[in-house]
Amino acid sequence: MPRIAQADTRKQSLIAAALKLSAQAGRLPFSAPVAHVYNPLKYAWPAHQEFLERFGGGRKRVVFLGMNPGPFGMVQTGIPFGEIGAVRDWLKISAPVAAPSKTHPKRPVLGLACPRSEVSGRRLWKLFADRFGSPEQFFAEHFVVNYCPLAFLAESGSNVTPDKIPVAERGRLTEICDDHLHTLLRILEPQWLIGIGAFARQAGERVAAYSQIRVGQILHPSPASPKANRHDWGLTATQELMALGVWQ
Repeated sequence: MPRIAQADTRKQSLIAAALKLSAQAGRLPFSAPVAHVYNPLKYAWPAHQEFLERFGGGRKRVVFLGMNPGPFGMVQTGIPFGEIGAVRDWLKISAPVAAPSKTHPKRPVLGLACPRSEVSGRRLWKLFADRFGSPEQFFAEHFVVNYCPLAFLAESGSNVTPDKIPVAERGRLTEICDDHLHTLLRILEPQWLIGIGAFARQAGERVAAYSQIRVGQILHPSPASPKANRHDWGLTATQELMALGVWQ
């Protein structure tokens, strides 16, 4: 099969997998502490589809895995770690973003008009921009995904991470997300799966346990991490990737 055709097949497979993930996860019920659930793969699908179509082609040597959408990142843009400036100015994705059917008044979805900047996404995409220059150079061998497609908000509007969901509800969500990650790894055939933080690494180890894929971890760029704030996060992550042998 010609190389271009292979790339197109991978893209279409990624799109089909993302739609399946969105539908399956979107049907799940959640109870306290979860009060609102945002599914950017649904209301921001045009942006996410553009991301997959533009950057999902070809085999990826390295897949970076995040946990789930942040309220000022993928929730706003539909792109993993989708900090506004990085999506608009570096990735140059400007597809329209609608709004969830039920929004929290303290967490509106404003798309690229959102005035808040997700620190984690800004740090992550700056690292890739500084090292590779263009998105095309980065995505030639790399890809970025989130393990869970849903964002969870408490009644107060605060973020609820997937590990804080009641165990019974978390079990079905984990099953769906594990299945999607397994599918994604089969499509992209990476050598490395790099968890951005411990939660993502643990998910990667579970899903890739019986494969030849090597799993590693870098420090999460969240401002909630004292270590990420004390040091140059980009330099720290680069050193971790070099120590693993992912980057030279």
